[in-house]
Amino acid sequence: MAIAQRGDLFDEGIRLALQAVLVSPSFLFRIERKPAAGSEVDEYALASRLSYFLWSSMPDEVLLRAAADKTLRKPDVLAAQVRRMLADPKSSALVDNFASQWLQLRALARSAPDPERFPKVDEELLDFMKKETTLLVQAVIREDRSVLDFLNANFTYLNGALARHYGIPGVSGEDFRRVELAGDQRRGVLTHGSVLTVSSYPTRTSPVLRGKWVLDNLLGTPPPPPPPEVPELTESGVGASVSLRERLEQHRANPACASCHEQMDPIGFGLETFDAVGAWRTHDGKIPIDASGKLPNGRSFRGPGELIANLGANPELFTRNITERLLTYALGRGLEQDDAPAVEQICRRLAPDNHRFLSLVLAIVNSRPFQTTIGTGAKP
Repeated sequence: MAIAQRGDLFDEGIRLALQAVLVSPSFLFRIERKPAAGSEVDEYALASRLSYFLWSSMPDEVLLRAAADKTLRKPDVLAAQVRRMLADPKSSALVDNFASQWLQLRALARSAPDPERFPKVDEELLDFMKKETTLLVQAVIREDRSVLDFLNANFTYLNGALARHYGIPGVSGEDFRRVELAGDQRRGVLTHGSVLTVSSYPTRTSPVLRGKWVLDNLLGTPPPPPPPEVPELTESGVGASVSLRERLEQHRANPACASCHEQMDPIGFGLETFDAVGAWRTHDGKIPIDASGKLPNGRSFRGPGELIANLGANPELFTRNITERLLTYALGRGLEQDDAPAVEQICRRLAPDNHRFLSLVLAIVNSRPFQTTIGTGAKP
């Protein structure tokens, strides 16, 4: 029965109509209807996938016109649309959303460094750390740089406050600017305050957390969860009479701990010259820092510069991981076993073009998972 026939007010009718719209699956999900698994999505669905991948928003008129003309799937047309969309300011959504998910930047807002130990680190400085990382991601995307620059870029973006926090001279003012990095103290996102803070405890660094962060987010080789019976690390005396490294070596003597910690701890030791909020240091309390280690592949290093160089010496792990991460983001779902051949094919296409970001995006949007369905019926 119509609202008017029931004698209800006009406003009540509008409320009920809006309620019905807001709870409709067609409003809450992007629904693609295709009868057979593995079939190509139609060009309107392809336009939608492309737009939500690169813009996190609905297709514009140009994209819809290409879909209507049934030319969008042509490789040259699709490539032209990708270039146009990445150059558009709306691609900032890809920068913000992908970087926040991949590098766990959203956790930075929940970080609470101990104000007694780090009195100069406030919410504003944490925001500056996030912006530094976001601007580097933006540079890689907008300038079509190699994705390996995420790992070893010799430049970053700083303003006066963040530069002072890092101890980098010659930068002043509120505005961020591009800064070339001298020496090998800082390279890529791994030495950004954002990453170093989210992979630390509020009161101290954690080689374990940092090593796990690298294995999981940069190399795609996360260690298994710790067994439940393993005791927690004893922190008494750390920084005064014993180093954190020595305490972890004692902890690692437990055979139940050794297998995982042998993978994580050396990476974390290489980053110990950064405190829990990403500032450079040479001592932890009274104890000089030993930032040397050996990776599971046998490569030795001393300090963050050599650590990052060793991580980038064989780029296959890193490029495969970022391929899987970006493909997951583009599809809006987790990868399945059937997606493995597509991942391999995308990775093979990257090396000849120096692993450039545009090559990665083009390989993804031309891949089978991006252009086909994975099941029957409606898929959100």
